[in-house]
Formats: sequence, structure tokens, C-alpha cells
Amino acid sequence: MPDRSPTAYDVTLCVENLRTALALHGVTLPSLRANLPSLAGACPPPAGLVALGNCDTATAHALATALRGAATGR
Repeated sequence: MPDRSPTAYDVTLCVENLRTALALHGVTLPSLRANLPSLAGACPPPAGLVALGNCDTATAHALATALRGAATGR
């Protein structure tokens, strides 16, 4: 069975795609990044996590608004 664990490139590309999509809605998560230590985990398979980071309440509100709008087709 092939290893389907995400690579550092996969995680970095995912972060860039998410950053671009959020920007389309005017949302910036300053701490958005690939969590590279998650790729070196001791337990197989590596997780390849995306760190969304901290944001202020205005950013959280903008993100919630964008998600609600996308869910309702607006």
C-alpha cells in the first residue's frame, strides 16, 4: 500500500491555497503556516498539519461571515 502521507510541499501548497482563498474574502490570518514539525512525528503516518494561528476578533468575525456566506451561496 503506497504511503499517502502529506509532504512538506503538500502542506505548504495547502497553506498557500487557503491564504489565497481567504484573501478573496478579505480575511488574513497572520499566523497561517505549515506546521513542519508535524511532518517529523514519531507516530506514522506524519500528520502534516496546518497551523491556523491566532487572530483578533475582527478577523474571526470576517472569517465567520465569509464561511456563512459561502454556505448560503452569497
